[in-house]
Amino acid sequence: MQINMDSLFKDLRVIDAASFVAGPGAATILGDFGADVIKVEAPAGDAYRLLHGRHRHDYNWALTSRHKRDIALDLNQAAGRDVLHQLVAQADVFIHNFRADQLERYDLTFDRLRSMNSRLIYAQLTGFGTQGPDSEKRGYDTTAWWASAGILDLMKPGVSAPMFPVGGVGDHASAMSLFGGIMMALYQREKSGLGDCVETSLVANGAWSNGMHLQGAIAGFDLGAVLEEKGYRSPFAMIYETSDHRFIVLVSPNPQKEWPNIARALGHPEWLEDTRFESIRAIMKLRDEVRGMFQSAFSRMSMVEVAQALDAESISYSVVEKIADVVRSAQLIENEVIVETQSEDPDFKWTVANPIKLGSATLRPVNDPPQLGEHSRVILQELGLMPETID
Repeated sequence: MQINMDSLFKDLRVIDAASFVAGPGAATILGDFGADVIKVEAPAGDAYRLLHGRHRHDYNWALTSRHKRDIALDLNQAAGRDVLHQLVAQADVFIHNFRADQLERYDLTFDRLRSMNSRLIYAQLTGFGTQGPDSEKRGYDTTAWWASAGILDLMKPGVSAPMFPVGGVGDHASAMSLFGGIMMALYQREKSGLGDCVETSLVANGAWSNGMHLQGAIAGFDLGAVLEEKGYRSPFAMIYETSDHRFIVLVSPNPQKEWPNIARALGHPEWLEDTRFESIRAIMKLRDEVRGMFQSAFSRMSMVEVAQALDAESISYSVVEKIADVVRSAQLIENEVIVETQSEDPDFKWTVANPIKLGSATLRPVNDPPQLGEHSRVILQELGLMPETID
């Protein structure tokens, strides 16, 4: 039986009082599956709206704010705080990324809100966690996820500085963790009848994403130090440039088995007869030379020729796709990763779906994100406020 995503979480009301990306991203997923999500913004608006202000509505904002209603509240005013408390009293989930001092100032601590609504799921996203010397430090995914979790340390050439990372990657990964925590708390509420506090941070998600290498450091193998000292990179796990200046990521999990396949794919079966390469141990001792051999072969082939040759030998690889090509990818469109919207805005004809699919559910149609305070009056009416009070 097919169900519409409009109805899956139709009985859930979510208050999204978070800013920027990771916290609101978790609310977006709940909205994608039908929850009534109310976005709470300050009267000046979320600064995320202005990140790319040349568009009629910012495309980042459109991605993260679909399926939400919007109310503008001044939490520095008692009346604004009172309205938010009324919303929370009727909500299932409250999502925020306020600092501890803001929670006290706005009267939004877990204990305070739980006293109003014992079934409330209180979901908090921080940069660096709620304890320790960095707990009050402002965090973005660039600083907390990429840098503080050690991911950037593994992406620098030798002792040189790493490239500045792209934004939003750690935010979206962290949004998935917060969404998962909220679902766990909702499941627990089904059994206990009580809400709970859910917490995750950008740095915790960065550490989890980087867990394989952090576990290595715990065991005494510091890959960062190895890369810095030796610049070690296996020729079997490397990025190579083709003759038409495209890039291929080669990943061979079993070099001993795949060495013959790679040699044939690159048009050099004679490498298999070379006594210098009689074993993978010998090859790895000459890895710099082998890496150069691979690059020389790749540089004589176009991207299409490389792809055909590697496919013929069943070798794992991927083309480093250009962003503009990704959003037009037939593979992603067919799998409903890139989906069409119902917006008339030429900047928002397509969008990126959340990565979760249910076999019994059809996608919820995507429309334009809300304008600042667009639904303030309607939401206040739903709370029972009289027209003169709303005015």
